[in-house]
Amino acid sequence: MKLTDKITEQPSPYSHLEQMEPGEILRDINREDHRVADAVERTIPSIEAFVKEAEVRMRQGGRMFYMGAGTSGRLGVLDASELPPTFGVDAGWVRGVIAGGDTALRNAVERAEDNIDQGWADLKPFRPTSVDIVVGIAASGTTPYVIGAIREARAHGLLTAAITSNPNTPLSQEAHHAIETIVGPEFVTGSSRMKSGTAQKMVLNMISTCLMIRLGRVKGNRMVNMQLTNAKLVDRGTRMVQETLGIGYEEAEALLLRHGSVQEVLSQAGKDVPTSGGVSSATEGTEFLL
Repeated sequence: MKLTDKITEQPSPYSHLEQMEPGEILRDINREDHRVADAVERTIPSIEAFVKEAEVRMRQGGRMFYMGAGTSGRLGVLDASELPPTFGVDAGWVRGVIAGGDTALRNAVERAEDNIDQGWADLKPFRPTSVDIVVGIAASGTTPYVIGAIREARAHGLLTAAITSNPNTPLSQEAHHAIETIVGPEFVTGSSRMKSGTAQKMVLNMISTCLMIRLGRVKGNRMVNMQLTNAKLVDRGTRMVQETLGIGYEEAEALLLRHGSVQEVLSQAGKDVPTSGGVSSATEGTEFLL
């Protein structure tokens, strides 16, 4: 795929950015950002098809790996790292892998994304199996590191998906599921950390949140399995217990700290968590045993 073929590399529709006043720059960036949600909406059927297959794998013990370079890799690591505290899952269940390793989270690692064999090499220490899942993230859809990882993962029987901002890319062609968020040229030409990155973050939020709900990590609309890692989360959990059990704040807090999660407190009490809107969840879901 030639550079000139990539929508992500096409010239910005705005010229002479250096001559703009701050307000004009900000309004134009915001105008472009409005296009992102519509682009993501158009991919929902593709996301849904992928999530349905991923759920089956994860119920069988499968893990999900996000693979990317640069901004794409950092966003994958970010989404994966937020799942344990939010949903109380093991850190190895969803994992972000970035070209260049942890150093690349803060610093550009020269040519790390150009090695087509390195992506699969970085996955191998995790001993991937055929029930695992690999999501390749690359705005361009041409990143060798990600393409190689998806190609090998698919060849080894893993479920694969690609998140890109260009249509019909080499990466999309390698994956079982192509999620193509066509957001158009960037405000600063080629700066895919902007609209493309925003679209990637939105899609990753949708994938992981949907899967966590489907796999029983949410009750009603509450994060009942969240880790109690700070005072804010202890307070949030205490209020959930207090509301559901109809007890005082101090008693609710003591129960929460004793059992370690809202889910465990309510399980012991034989209660379920109501939604704030008064609508009960349709199913209890299935707990993933870690």
